[in-house]
Amino acid sequence: MTAESPVRLYKIRQHVPDSRIADLPSAIRGSVEQSLKEAALPSGAAVAITAGSRGIRSIDVILRTVVDQLRQRGYRPFLVSAMGSHGSGEAEGQREVLASLGITERSVGAEIRCSGEVVRLGATAGEPVPATSAATSNTAAGVAGLPVYMAKEAFEADGILIINRIKPHTAFQGDYESGLLKMLAVGLGRAPGANSVHSLGAKQLAAAIPSIARVCLEKAPVIGGIAIVENAEEQTAIMEGIPAGSLFAAEKRLLLEAKRMMPSLPVHRIDLCLVGEMGKNYSGTGMDANIIGRMRIHGVAEPKLPDITYVGVLGLSSASRGNAAGIGLADFTTDAVVRSIDKQATYLNCLTSGFVMRAAVPMSFANDRELVDQAMFALKTPDPRKVRLVYIKNTLHLDEVWVSEPVCEELRDRPDCTVLEGPLALSFDRNGRLLLPGCSGSEAD
Repeated sequence: MTAESPVRLYKIRQHVPDSRIADLPSAIRGSVEQSLKEAALPSGAAVAITAGSRGIRSIDVILRTVVDQLRQRGYRPFLVSAMGSHGSGEAEGQREVLASLGITERSVGAEIRCSGEVVRLGATAGEPVPATSAATSNTAAGVAGLPVYMAKEAFEADGILIINRIKPHTAFQGDYESGLLKMLAVGLGRAPGANSVHSLGAKQLAAAIPSIARVCLEKAPVIGGIAIVENAEEQTAIMEGIPAGSLFAAEKRLLLEAKRMMPSLPVHRIDLCLVGEMGKNYSGTGMDANIIGRMRIHGVAEPKLPDITYVGVLGLSSASRGNAAGIGLADFTTDAVVRSIDKQATYLNCLTSGFVMRAAVPMSFANDRELVDQAMFALKTPDPRKVRLVYIKNTLHLDEVWVSEPVCEELRDRPDCTVLEGPLALSFDRNGRLLLPGCSGSEAD
């Protein structure tokens, strides 16, 4: 038995150009060689490869191929955890996060070194200051007086190769957002580095990251990086090896490409956006703030688009292990999601970043049906059939979405969209769970 509403849904496919790399192994090997162009490492040198906590397509294949290529050159590669405070800043938690991404010593064929140990490299743009001090000044060149830390295992290696995806950040905008420089500044800084950076607040992150990265490049044996850019369908579109001396210029250029390729919702104005599942495996904020147009950071302006009246979250991914950082971006959720929240992991994440509003638990309801009913009540729309509703599986996979009839009519003549299915009644099973064919997290048990 199902409960049904007058709202009718249509499944829409968004089309994007096929920009994926056809021969990934070859591209990886070529990137390794390019990144080492300016390196002068002796045979047998120990090379630390960064392993972060962000979801990257085929990251296990990428890391294993890099390991193999470095071995062929006569080096001794190993992976080092580089995820800031994620994994609770502890070795066991770091290994668990990496394993959830498919990164294990067996899958990559190399040792993975995890710990909370760091080395202090000095301070940014000026004299060293006590480790407990925040920035002393903010100049056009960056942030001065900020302590800089690096994972001990990486610093003690003969060379460091940074690997990361370049993409827009979910808390700030700048020439350098989420990418290789942030991996240096925050990821390799582990919990002390993350705490130091986030002590500044979101407004200064854009200046802090390049400032810290400059110190890392000067004081640590960074030999280069491999930058990854994914297209709107989460396929590897660009893979570029970059020598250490070219990191700044290359990342600035690649960030523009990443912004051009990033996925988006099919329309800008939405009454109710239902998110099937949020989680750290989809975005560092559980839901990508750039996709749903919400920052929820004190002192940071909210984006004008997309304009979404209400956001409802129906699930928290198992890969998040209870870390619901970003749940505060939503207006509604379910009691089941609230019960699955690990407060310690969520609070640590949001207290470290200083974005505490993102940990605020929204209004919660017994099930999906009650959530939708109450959201409709809050919208005060006389005719539910006119509600502009969009359902997405998560904020990472937006190639196929479900939309209500008013949105579908707007998309019918768009060449980048195709109606695949519908109309289908917005309905729920006897337990109040949303029923949508082929949507993870919405099927009945």
